[in-house]
Amino acid sequence: MMKKKRLSASKASLVLFLCQMISALDVPLDSKLLEELSQPPTITQQSPKDYIVDPRENIVIQCEAKGKPPPSFSWTRNGTHFDIDKDAQVTMKPNSGTLVINIMNGGKAEAYEGIYQCTARNERGAAISNNIVIRPSRSPLWTKEKLEPHQVREGDSLVLHCRPPVGLPPPIIFWMDNAFQRLPQSERVSQGLNGDLYFSNVQPEDTREDYICYARFNHTQTIQQKQPISVKVFSMDSLNDTIAANLSDTDIYGAKPVTEKQPILLTPTGSTSTKVELRGSVLLLECIAAGLPTPGIHWIKEGGELPANRTFFENFKKTLKIIDVSEADSGNYKCIARNILGSAYHVISVTVKAAPYWITAPRNLVLSPGEDGTLICRANGNPKPNISWLANGVPIAIAPEDPSRKVDGDTIIFSHVQERSSAVYQCNASNEYGYLLANAFVNVLAEPPRILTPVNKLYQVIADSPALLDCAYFGSPKPEIEWFKGVKGSILRGNEYVFHDNGTLEIPVAQKDSTGTYTCVARNELGKIQNEVQLEVKDPTMIIKQPEYKVIQRYGQVSFECIIKHDSTLLATVTWLKDNDELPDDERFLVGKDNLTIMNVTDKDDGTYTCIVNTTLDSVSASAVLTVVAAPPTPAIIYARPNPPFDLELTGQLERSVELSWIPGDENNSPITSFVIEYEDGLHEPGVWHYQTEVPGTQTTVQLKLSPYVNYSFRVIAVNEIGRSQPSEPSEQYLTKSANPDENPSNVQGIGSEPDNLVITWEPLKGFQSNGPGLQYKVSWRQKDVDDEWTSVIVANVSKYIVSGTPTFVPYEIKVQALNDLGYAPEPSEVIGHSGEDLPMVAPGNVQVHVINSTLAKVHWDPVPLKTVRGHLQGYKVYYWKVQSLSRRSRRHVEKKILTFRGNKTFGMLPGLEPYSSYKLNVRVVNGKGEGPASPDKVFKTPEGVPSSPSFLKITNPTLDSLTLEWGSPTHPNGVLTSYVLKFQPINNTHELGPLVEIRIPANESSLILKNLNYSTRYKFYFNAQTSVGSGSQITEEAVTIMDEAMASRQVDIATQGWFIGLMCAVALLILILLIVCFIRRNKGGKYPVKEKEDAHADPEIQPMKEDDGTFGEYSDAEDHKPLKKGSRTPSDRTVKKEDSDDSLVDYGEGVNGQFNEDGSFIGQYSGKKEKEPAEGNESSEAPSPVNAMNSFV
Repeated sequence: MMKKKRLSASKASLVLFLCQMISALDVPLDSKLLEELSQPPTITQQSPKDYIVDPRENIVIQCEAKGKPPPSFSWTRNGTHFDIDKDAQVTMKPNSGTLVINIMNGGKAEAYEGIYQCTARNERGAAISNNIVIRPSRSPLWTKEKLEPHQVREGDSLVLHCRPPVGLPPPIIFWMDNAFQRLPQSERVSQGLNGDLYFSNVQPEDTREDYICYARFNHTQTIQQKQPISVKVFSMDSLNDTIAANLSDTDIYGAKPVTEKQPILLTPTGSTSTKVELRGSVLLLECIAAGLPTPGIHWIKEGGELPANRTFFENFKKTLKIIDVSEADSGNYKCIARNILGSAYHVISVTVKAAPYWITAPRNLVLSPGEDGTLICRANGNPKPNISWLANGVPIAIAPEDPSRKVDGDTIIFSHVQERSSAVYQCNASNEYGYLLANAFVNVLAEPPRILTPVNKLYQVIADSPALLDCAYFGSPKPEIEWFKGVKGSILRGNEYVFHDNGTLEIPVAQKDSTGTYTCVARNELGKIQNEVQLEVKDPTMIIKQPEYKVIQRYGQVSFECIIKHDSTLLATVTWLKDNDELPDDERFLVGKDNLTIMNVTDKDDGTYTCIVNTTLDSVSASAVLTVVAAPPTPAIIYARPNPPFDLELTGQLERSVELSWIPGDENNSPITSFVIEYEDGLHEPGVWHYQTEVPGTQTTVQLKLSPYVNYSFRVIAVNEIGRSQPSEPSEQYLTKSANPDENPSNVQGIGSEPDNLVITWEPLKGFQSNGPGLQYKVSWRQKDVDDEWTSVIVANVSKYIVSGTPTFVPYEIKVQALNDLGYAPEPSEVIGHSGEDLPMVAPGNVQVHVINSTLAKVHWDPVPLKTVRGHLQGYKVYYWKVQSLSRRSRRHVEKKILTFRGNKTFGMLPGLEPYSSYKLNVRVVNGKGEGPASPDKVFKTPEGVPSSPSFLKITNPTLDSLTLEWGSPTHPNGVLTSYVLKFQPINNTHELGPLVEIRIPANESSLILKNLNYSTRYKFYFNAQTSVGSGSQITEEAVTIMDEAMASRQVDIATQGWFIGLMCAVALLILILLIVCFIRRNKGGKYPVKEKEDAHADPEIQPMKEDDGTFGEYSDAEDHKPLKKGSRTPSDRTVKKEDSDDSLVDYGEGVNGQFNEDGSFIGQYSGKKEKEPAEGNESSEAPSPVNAMNSFV
């Protein structure tokens, strides 16, 4: 018990000691300093631990190291000293530890197999390399064997064994036919991890004699081929005809139909198996099943889920691939093969072990004498690795003792070190699956201070900007740094200075008075040193007069000013730009000391002009815009396009050039600004003219560059401000000689159209670019960073070539070279293309939704690993849809919406959501091939919002003082309704609104009887619903209460009295008699001069009416067939009922204006008096009833 307490106390004091350790020195990366300081060896380069070499080439075992003094090198082989001087085939490179074993001059690689280790040593210690295992690669030949043909019944399973020779490293296996085409694979036919070809069930089309297994040995760049295997599939129909005579009725090849079979596993066999995999590697599990129909394969992990973003399915889901495995991936993995007849399964128990890996690797220590330090070496693995220490390559237990060091497991503690404590320590962490070896030196240095910044270095800054003065230093122990201003100045302190750990002095805001000499002093216990630097603070550069906006007429002159002020000790340069680019190379632009002048301004000079002033310390700029407008036209001058040039002549004909001259046509009052030269290739494109060049309008000859193998003709077009002339007549023809192509096809691309191909396309050369007959293309490709050699093919004059059998979406280097009968074009440049894309394999993970408000949400997701995209990442698609409304709980037709987010974006906004609803969404990654799998559906809900207006509002059952209101709930409640709000107010006859009354109604009500209202009054109602969020939009209606009951009863009483009914009957009888008399008199013929009789009566109420007033003059029996006309006026309510007779007395006789004269003619018809009382409310527009007529007297 006491022993345990002492141990705990020892560990506590160790932790306290480590916390109090002085940090190690940092050595600046100064080449001169590094050359002067002593340093133990450090291994900088070495060959890999498992080094497989090509037996046909020299073996180079690398070992490079640095140190001061330079280290010497020695080697061990299989644990003993390797004396290279005794082997003539082995040499060591000068100033290096790298061994070169000469195999190409008679040596055999097998003789040099073994374990090699390099030691680099100087006076400060020794560093060692890893154990380097040298093994020559092997690609043995296939053993000869007699392969019997396979005869299989249709529907049965089949396995074609490859059994490649054992090579080092193992070969890559693939199956091809005699035409070197890969055999197609599918869910039914596929290659296993061991290279065998599995048929879940054979079909007649599988019959062939050239199933060939190939083994490719990458190290030796060789391919071995197995003898072809023959497979013949017998269908049941053919069996009945061909072998019935040779087989008995009970034979298995009887006339049985092809029967369906339930799945059985071809590999692995049995129900369980085990597999051990190392941490960080790739786990591959395989299940291949037989059956008819072809079984599908499904993978699960018992008691857990397959790791997201690291799981992939290959070989039609027959292979489960998990990358970067860890201990957490251990467990039971079950594959299930299933078809319509049943299923079979196999459980693979996976155990993940781990070779050692670093947690904390030891790091170099640079200490001063008397300082303390530690080397820590921590590693993990499964099983847990054993940690051992070596000093200068010797196990520390037998190494020379050092009183300053103490080993405590994975830590070495150094206390009060001395210069003799310098050494190189090796930490070895090992278990049964591998080892780690790390070198870390302890370098004890006693060095006086050194300042590495050059003496009297000059620093220049602009006033009001920061100044940084360097004082790079080194010393052991670490020196203290102080700064002074001037030769005898006091030490610098205070907030106006910043002192950095690397010795730099910072003046955050330098002023003119900051100029001067600054001294840096570095001191430690071994000495003191100082250095001076100079600081100059300059005045800033300014533009005191900037260029200004200008408007100038065409052909005018304009000038921009740019007057500057700068520090007199700095050289300032002024640069002018047009539209952020250099000024045109035109003599019209004149750059002066303080200005820019443009002569003879044209429309092309329109733009932004910038003056930039640069010194060695700062830069300023200013801009102004120039607008060019047209000059006023001169009406007397007529401008026109120029006439075409003429008299074209070719001189000085050479293989690649010719001189063309011409005479200009009339310029038609507008100067010719340029000539455009075009050419026709009569050999390749007769009748088609192409642009050749353009020259100034003052030039009438031009030297033209020509291409080989072209039959040239030329023509010239003159151009002025008005436009282009007609083309000139063509020149004579000139045929150039053939030559090699000068250029290669452009726009070379490599884009796969299928997951296993690469489509190489290019823009072919035009006819004149071929430079000769027999144009072809050499197409070359190789897989980037994988293949060293190019694969090439020569194709005809086409623009596409397809490479088959490529891996999915890998980069290829591509080049296309032109050639003709005379030779090749120059070497083409390489472009990078990609083989075909396939659908992405992984769904985005960690999908999160943040609801912002009731109609907007933000979705986040983790990007998928780029290698799982299997194509060019185009973006992500978010599918989202409404599941149900939370207020109604009723599902409806699901309408999915899609939002696309381009590029590698990991979030997006979802607008236009419906409040108080449940939604689902998922996210998919998109490449050029299409969409990947969807992420698991994510459910989210939107909060409540304000409701829509009630669906309807009806007002019924009006009484003297009440109205009944009925309404429908909102179509979109957008939440839980809390109440309805009713507001109403009366409206008087002048349409003025009275006081507003508000009533709140529970949300579960759908009607209300509103009482205590005024009779015969119009009311306006406002009605809306509410949720907890607020009020929705309102709906409005108007209604009227009925009039006083006494008045209503009086009307009813008069209308039902007998005397009133008798009076009305007498009046109706009298009107009927008068109408009969009028009808009889009219039928007797003759004329009724109505107008004369009206004039005879001096009644001012009865006046003749004009025809344009819609009335008539006189009535004649000559027009008996015409109906009576009447006025065009209508009642004030603008209603006319079609069912009323045109001769109705009601239409003609109203009030006292409707009357007859003594001869029975109806005077009121023509009097023009046809007035009615305005209609009120919803009353009819027909003639007043007797009841209403009586009411008018009350």
